[in-house]
Amino acid sequence: MPVETFEVAVPQATLDDLHDRLARVRWPVDTANRDWIYGVERGYLEELVDYWRTQYDWRSQERAINAFSHFRTTIDGVPIHFIHERGKGPDPVPLILSHGWPWTFWDYHKLIGPLTDPAAHGGDLDDSFDVIVPSLPGYGFSVPLTEPGIEWSRTADLWVKLMRDELGYDRFAAQGGDWGALVTEQLGHKYAEHLIGIHLGLAIPMTLFISGLPAEEEYAEDERHRFHHTRERMAVGTAHWVVQATDPQTLAYALHDSPVGLCAWILERRRSWSDSGGDVERRFSKDDLLTTTMLYWVSESTVTSMRYYWEAEHTTWSPSHDRMPAVEAPTAVTIWPEELMTMPQQFLERYYNLQRTTEMPSGGHFHPMEEPELLLDDIRAFFRTLR
Repeated sequence: MPVETFEVAVPQATLDDLHDRLARVRWPVDTANRDWIYGVERGYLEELVDYWRTQYDWRSQERAINAFSHFRTTIDGVPIHFIHERGKGPDPVPLILSHGWPWTFWDYHKLIGPLTDPAAHGGDLDDSFDVIVPSLPGYGFSVPLTEPGIEWSRTADLWVKLMRDELGYDRFAAQGGDWGALVTEQLGHKYAEHLIGIHLGLAIPMTLFISGLPAEEEYAEDERHRFHHTRERMAVGTAHWVVQATDPQTLAYALHDSPVGLCAWILERRRSWSDSGGDVERRFSKDDLLTTTMLYWVSESTVTSMRYYWEAEHTTWSPSHDRMPAVEAPTAVTIWPEELMTMPQQFLERYYNLQRTTEMPSGGHFHPMEEPELLLDDIRAFFRTLR
């Protein structure tokens, strides 16, 4: 299918229906939960929903989203939405940025301008990129996804076809976090000859689904804190995985029907997985939180985004080669102090063609939104060595 321009234009009837639903919420009782130990605390959620209903302006958010160049195409029967912004430097590097859950393509919006037009943002013109930010299959406006079996490794296949066949980039760079990190790793593993390099916001070994997390003895003495941090974070950060990898359709009926339910499901992760210290608005404004929720709500993509977990859980990853490092493309890894997991350095050096490791002073799972400047500087510095 041809690549076609796309504009985000939510029908007013969809917004009117949302407003009606927000005006008639049936709130559950919530006792002894001021510290969120049982999950999302009702008082803050009521405050957020009241703001959503009375002050939040989707149309202004829509205008900001449409300030970028959006496109849609269909690859192997899968609808793909993406932003494509051309760099303004002398030799821009094509760079595809891949998000995760509960992210959207919009989590990268703070990076697009500085990456494409560095001179206008206090940078060096020679550091420019052509930036491509797709929505994962079944997420955002990459809908409707009616084909089963699409997970991160198949997404990498789609990205290669998007970059090479649709956009004409024979070689390109890639960056990703969460699911997008696995997509990016698979690109660096299976398609290394087409990758200038990969930059990982989170190093998640593709073998995780086979062998699990590294044991404590794989961590050096001075990095045992990484092991204990990972265990602590994963012990309380996997409720979504259990449900979404087991029976996502069951939960989807609730979240597809209730905007408040959807908002709470996303809010819990934004608060607990970020470097927020329990105060979610340290990292995300109310508009940020609601725009993320809206992009799932108005696109009706909640069900297919959750099924991405089921597909990953029920698909056995097949390596394309048995060489080490498994990821042969030049690799940079960033380590964020409040990320869900961090790998031992010796594993990183064995598994990846590791060129750069950066321990960040702050930031969590949603680093493009939490610490865009730190991420931007690291992307520029890494790919500067590969131009």
